[in-house]
Amino acid sequence: MAARGARAAAGDAVHSASPNTWAPFVTAFRDGLNEAGYVEGQNVAIDFRWAENRDDRLPALAADLVRRQVAVIVANTPGALAAKAATTTIPIVFSSGSDPVKLGLVASFSRPGGNVTGVNFFTNDLDAKRLGLLHELAPRATVIAVLVDPNFPDAADRLRELQEAAGTLAKQLQVFNASTASEIDAALAALAQRRPDALIVMASPLMTARRYQIVAFATRHALPAIYPARENVIAGGLMSYSTSLADAYHQKGIYTGRILKGAKPADLPIMQPTRFELVINLGTAKALGLNVPDKLLARADEVIE
Repeated sequence: MAARGARAAAGDAVHSASPNTWAPFVTAFRDGLNEAGYVEGQNVAIDFRWAENRDDRLPALAADLVRRQVAVIVANTPGALAAKAATTTIPIVFSSGSDPVKLGLVASFSRPGGNVTGVNFFTNDLDAKRLGLLHELAPRATVIAVLVDPNFPDAADRLRELQEAAGTLAKQLQVFNASTASEIDAALAALAQRRPDALIVMASPLMTARRYQIVAFATRHALPAIYPARENVIAGGLMSYSTSLADAYHQKGIYTGRILKGAKPADLPIMQPTRFELVINLGTAKALGLNVPDKLLARADEVIE
């Protein structure tokens, strides 16, 4: 989405996913814009550019928005990296589960510097915690499949941390890489042949976009799985632990509105979540023959019957 003219367009101009799977988050973004005083079609226009899960398209999409001199570019992590490479002057507002300082998006959390600011929602730093929660719910699971997008920024570091946590819990990881929709198909086919005891899905826009397919696979193969977003559990998945992706997009809309009113990205600290949520689908647990421990239920922020 991008912002232009006096009716500056604002939105995910260079999002790596596709519109049909991202609709709830676009709604949350619009709500944030509305809260900041901007209503699409009245005093703001939103131009969408979707990479359809093909990150190789992002540089061209970002370059097109720069040529059009939009007022603000709003993007997820891969899109923000492409946008930053394309412009040092047009404000960029990102949402990212990765550390934006390590990625080189900003200089620091408190003083971003340059033309980039946004929301860091930490979901990519929680994989070891997710493994621990999966162990609590399915302690007999010793061979854990990991579905990961290796091209997503910081994937290698996150996988290394997950391997360390697995060693502590005496778990064996089977890693399945997928960076495109067809590679997800192939990875799930290979996963079915290997027959692991459980599954961890690591966060990336691709994995969120393909959440229905992945959840359906886990259900079909009676595979206990933990996911990086509540939306997976709403779709029928077993469990998730994360911050709220919808909240991050809402906050991104608020920051976009502030920039449209004249704020400088360099003066807007990176927003960070204040709450982490554990979501458990009891219906899915029962279908898998899993008894959710009372202690785990007591810690859940949301239980879906």
